[in-house]
Amino acid sequence: MAYVYLLKSMVNGKSYTGSTHEDDPVKRFQSHNAGKVKSTKSGRPWKLVYTEKFDNYTEARKRELFLKTGKGREFVKNILEGCQSGRMR
Repeated sequence: MAYVYLLKSMVNGKSYTGSTHEDDPVKRFQSHNAGKVKSTKSGRPWKLVYTEKFDNYTEARKRELFLKTGKGREFVKNILEGCQSGRMR
């Protein structure tokens, strides 16, 4: 199993999209909040707002890269807006 996840910084409101091949995306999330991930260290604490599950890491990585494109950012924006209004998916 593999996952794509979306984090939101509780400090500056920025988002972070990532993927993991760990069995549990919560473990990866904990690494981000523990300051073990250089790219997210300054935005701590983070909130895990969205995950998608995939059969393998290749599929998850493709989805992560899509979410970092123009159309993908639209999707992420909608997720974050839903998070702010209380409409979680």
